[in-house]
Amino acid sequence: MYRVSRSSSSGSKSLSEGPVYLISDLHLEAGRPEITDLLLDFLAGPATRARALYILGDLFEAWIGDDAAEALADQVATALAALAAKKVTIRFLPGNRDFLLGQDYCSRAGMQLIAEPFLLEDCDPPALLMHGDTLCTDDLAYQRFRRKVRNPDWQARVLSRPIWWRRLLARLARTISKRQGRTKPAEIMDVNDQAVRQCFQEHGVALLIHGHTHRPAVHHLHVDDSTRRRIVLGDWNENQGSVLRLKAGQADLLLLEREQNGQLALRPLA
Repeated sequence: MYRVSRSSSSGSKSLSEGPVYLISDLHLEAGRPEITDLLLDFLAGPATRARALYILGDLFEAWIGDDAAEALADQVATALAALAAKKVTIRFLPGNRDFLLGQDYCSRAGMQLIAEPFLLEDCDPPALLMHGDTLCTDDLAYQRFRRKVRNPDWQARVLSRPIWWRRLLARLARTISKRQGRTKPAEIMDVNDQAVRQCFQEHGVALLIHGHTHRPAVHHLHVDDSTRRRIVLGDWNENQGSVLRLKAGQADLLLLEREQNGQLALRPLA
């Protein structure tokens, strides 16, 4: 069911005051500080000219509960809250790495927690937002795992355990995920074409935006006698980030890069 975005709500910028930016799959962690620096500069620079910022999951490499947030998460929350104070609406949709990120942290960061699928109405055409992992239906083992960890009872049990125990669990899960990622065929970790078509048919939209697969691209497909677009956000690394800009009926998939003088530049994806 849709949860409708209303970018013109009180406290936000009007539709004429800037673009909507969408990002995902930053996988922030202490061992990769360059990505955090890139995000912080983006939040203090280009993002301040936006009317809204949507984060479509996997902002963090791992999240074991809002009560276990460490220095990196505090730093990011401060930067996000500063952006929100500039009347930029920020919305966060959990991914497969940070599905335990909750309302407490979102409140600290000045962002709204949303669930997928989320209908973004204040763009032309309206866009359906997802993280993207539910579209990877060929990966049966992952879908079983996802159903388990998205169960509220399972989450409540895990969050009731000590932080040290949750850290061990997250470390084990990451080790297993990396091992499986090396052995699974690449095609089953991408979206399933029929799942994408069913998504378009079920929700009646012409534009679908998601991340998760780390394969940035704009796909055009024909569904029910009309052309639909699926835009995939890329992941971030030490040198560049992936940003989608929606403005004036245009959707531009961009690379966020740092120039030699240290300034940031947004360039079209080649």
